[in-house]
Amino acid sequence: MKRGLLKALILGVVFFLFGPGWSRAQSASNGSASSGVQAGDGSAGKAHDDTFIIGNDDVLAISVWKEPDLTKSIPVRSDGKISLPLVGELQATGKTPLQLERDISEKLKGFITAPEVNVIVQQVNSRKFNVLGEVGKPGSYSLTANTTIVDAIAIAGGFKDFAKKTGVYVLRKAPDGRENRLNFNYKDFIKGKNADQNIKIEPNDTIIVP
Repeated sequence: MKRGLLKALILGVVFFLFGPGWSRAQSASNGSASSGVQAGDGSAGKAHDDTFIIGNDDVLAISVWKEPDLTKSIPVRSDGKISLPLVGELQATGKTPLQLERDISEKLKGFITAPEVNVIVQQVNSRKFNVLGEVGKPGSYSLTANTTIVDAIAIAGGFKDFAKKTGVYVLRKAPDGRENRLNFNYKDFIKGKNADQNIKIEPNDTIIVP
């Protein structure tokens, strides 16, 4: 009996000394954890890209957190602009997705408190290359990452029967406006010679297959 009374007395003293503070600490800790989850939900999946430059005809996936009417896929028009509810027309070409996010957020501040905007390039149509001459399907093609000369020729339908495979070349504009000619000997390449000739294609390159 005495032991039970002593135990109860000790527990009572502990609660009196530490209970309220412990309860407040637990409450604050739970509140902080809850706030952290909410903040994380709002900014999760922010895929900023500060290197890619948006161009005409690219398709952008624009989302505004908790605003489904402002979340949609939008093509960049030929004048370089996009249209978005509440925002109106906005220049997109020449900007990175991150810059465009900031511009949209600034426009939305008059309507939405602390807007969370995400811009992702969904489809790249502005970066193109050309293949001309003795290939199956000469024309202009969308450029994807790591496309090489051999890849480009394959995309264009491959060589025709009388193509001069030793005389392929790429026309590429230099920053000063001059046009450089980069030679490619396909027959050497398939023999394992001069593999570094099979360079990556850049936007606006033109591959000539004589």
